[in-house]
Amino acid sequence: MLKKTLLTVILFFSFLYLSAQVKVSGVIVDEQGETVPFCNIIFKGSIKGTISDENGKFYLESDNTYSTLEISFLGFETKTVPLKKENYNLKIVLQEERGELKEVVVYTGKIKKKGNPAIAILKKIWERKRKNGVYLYDRYEYDKYEKIEFDLNNIDDKLKNSRVFKGMELIFNHVDTSAITGKAYLPIFINESVYEIYGKNILPKKKSEKLVANKNSGFSNNQGLISFVKQLYVDYDIYDNYLKFFDKSFASPLSKLGPGIYNYVLTDSSFIDNKWCYNILFYPRRKNELTFKGDFWVNDTTFAVKEIQMHASKSANINWVKEIYIEQDFTVLNDSVFLLKRDHFMSDFSVSKKDESRGVYGKRTTLYDNHVFNVKRPDKFYKKQVAENEEIYNKSNEYWHENRQENLSKDEVGIYKMLDTLQHVKRFKELNSVADILTTGYWSAFRGFEMGPIFSTIGFNDLEGLRLRLGGRTYFKQSDRWRMKGYLAYGFKDQKFKYGIEGQWMVAKRNRLIFSLGTRRDIEQLGVSLTTANEVLDRSFATTSIFSRGDNLKLSSISLTNVKATLEPVKNLSFRLSTTYKTIKAGDPTVFNIDYYDEDNNIKSDVEQVDATFSIQYTPKRKPWGSGVDRGVSNAGRYPIWFLSYTRGVKGILGSDFDYHKLQFRYHQPIQIGLFGKLKSTLEIGKTFNPVPLALMNIVPGNQTYFISRNSFGLLDFYEFITDEYASLHLEHNFNGRLFSKIPFLRKLQWREIIGVRGVVGRVSDENIAMNFPSGIPIVAPEKLYWEYHVGIANIFKLFRIDFEYRGSYRDVPEATKYAIKGGFSFYF
Repeated sequence: MLKKTLLTVILFFSFLYLSAQVKVSGVIVDEQGETVPFCNIIFKGSIKGTISDENGKFYLESDNTYSTLEISFLGFETKTVPLKKENYNLKIVLQEERGELKEVVVYTGKIKKKGNPAIAILKKIWERKRKNGVYLYDRYEYDKYEKIEFDLNNIDDKLKNSRVFKGMELIFNHVDTSAITGKAYLPIFINESVYEIYGKNILPKKKSEKLVANKNSGFSNNQGLISFVKQLYVDYDIYDNYLKFFDKSFASPLSKLGPGIYNYVLTDSSFIDNKWCYNILFYPRRKNELTFKGDFWVNDTTFAVKEIQMHASKSANINWVKEIYIEQDFTVLNDSVFLLKRDHFMSDFSVSKKDESRGVYGKRTTLYDNHVFNVKRPDKFYKKQVAENEEIYNKSNEYWHENRQENLSKDEVGIYKMLDTLQHVKRFKELNSVADILTTGYWSAFRGFEMGPIFSTIGFNDLEGLRLRLGGRTYFKQSDRWRMKGYLAYGFKDQKFKYGIEGQWMVAKRNRLIFSLGTRRDIEQLGVSLTTANEVLDRSFATTSIFSRGDNLKLSSISLTNVKATLEPVKNLSFRLSTTYKTIKAGDPTVFNIDYYDEDNNIKSDVEQVDATFSIQYTPKRKPWGSGVDRGVSNAGRYPIWFLSYTRGVKGILGSDFDYHKLQFRYHQPIQIGLFGKLKSTLEIGKTFNPVPLALMNIVPGNQTYFISRNSFGLLDFYEFITDEYASLHLEHNFNGRLFSKIPFLRKLQWREIIGVRGVVGRVSDENIAMNFPSGIPIVAPEKLYWEYHVGIANIFKLFRIDFEYRGSYRDVPEATKYAIKGGFSFYF
């Protein structure tokens, strides 16, 4: 998704020049020429200011006219600098403070906690943090307006003359300058949303966020892009101990852990909106940690924060993000209650963290208004929306004029007009098509039909040899209520065609009642997951194995037809009822078979089976996007997944061979452990009742490839362990570089350390062992715990990961794989 965002983002633009009254940038140094970080810089006579970064650099601008800049720094004399309208690349030299001070206190060092008035104020904030804002009331309601914008930054002549923009020169008619960084940027995308928020703080606590309007800059079908951006900019509370951005936990400067992570300095006091406030500056004690520098103003009686601005440390171990800037303003209600009024979050996405590197600004501005408190409503009122109404995306210009809490600037208005024009530019259409192919995997052949996924076009395995696949789907718009998908494949070694086709129809949008019918005839590697899926068009990674240890001849030929219905009566709680008819046999009986004894003690080589499955899936806090039959999820991987299924095999129908029952449970839970990274855990439990052939048993998933595969056992071969009842647990912790950051020569590499352990225990009945004896495959279950562990290094060149895997038990099994080195690549923030 990120690649789509960055690639799409670079393709769409607009340019407008707006001039502030005063602009100033430069670097702060001492008398020896060494840069001085974390200086407090303000326009004299105001509270408008900023903090210099780790390299002493800063940028500040204002729409008001100021004639003097004031720089203060502990251990140095306060300095004033006269200003013109534009003051770029200033070099400001600070002199060490002399007189009563016996020694100079360096501002970048650690500030003592004992007797520090800033710490005393911070303790007051902790005492009152849940006695401010909406937490003061049993129930609350308010309106929320959200504006998200993408801007291409560091615009220069080389970019303007690039062949990429040939035929689209009209986009370079306007320009703007960032008030935060001072860089020229090109607005390229804007999305606006209006929400109604309802919540209650008394048990059972409830919160409902109702999307009532959404508008974007010409990408009416690109809800995936919008979802990606909203995934990055999740809601946060500055009073929490940790603030989660880009799947990372940053230490909040208001955290109770703050004094061990930050230095705090009380620098000023002043009236803000007739409230006397203290100004506290903060900066990190150590480098390479997920921290901020900045300052905040806090009221002297309620100890509620009035304003705060934070810049993420440039040395923080986070990829593709050069800068993060946060600014929040609070308003005062009834002379005592402080409510969040405006939240501005800006990030600079870039391949490099160098100042001159080109990147993309991602900005989210959120405003809050019309607060109402203690309106009693029944609990069912807080029920969350299951489906979105298409009218949300078709609001009139008059509606937006009335409901925006902040007017659009001229360049933002221009984005809508410019992108509407670009829709008819040939070059723009070509670039948009390329971006879609690279990111979605589908190519729009003609209106209503897309070919793909292109990444599945070529494959290889020992049975089929070289395999070519051609697929496609119907696609008119994202909100399509029906969709057809299919493919045709051919193996050059077995000289056989394979195919699959599926149709989906959403009958009712309100509760997302969807009927599906599909069929598939293909080669498949069974036993790559414990939990049965029966998805029609899914195909395991293990079936294609260009790089693997040993052979992968244990493939099966499967013919499957599936009818299913899904229903989502409550948001994120879905029910599925499906019926499957399938025939399974060995892909090549000369090298592999799944023979078994039938009830007459005859040997059979194929399984013909009809079964019905009822499953429940609960994904709390998941945020799906889209109103069509296919939907995406914007925050996948952040919250738990609960899955429970019951399968009933029915004998006699359509020649079905077996009666059996199967229960399966799966629970996946990611846990963010503060600054110490993220732990991912997956628990699976299952049991099959009544004897069944090998193809219907629970095969412990092995992984014979040299690639890392989630929820499989990297040192097991296919069919090494087979069960009819099992329990497995997978644990993996990513420290996000917490340990390597303590080692000087590893710190700059920003590698991330990973540890993990996997285990499974199970049994197999004597009846199943006897039934499957003709297959020649040892039917062995891990009655004693099988476990393996791994250590790994991720974030190698920001993309790659290497794991070193070790077998912890069953090491004496003949031909057992005792250790392996496996790799993978992925996008990491």
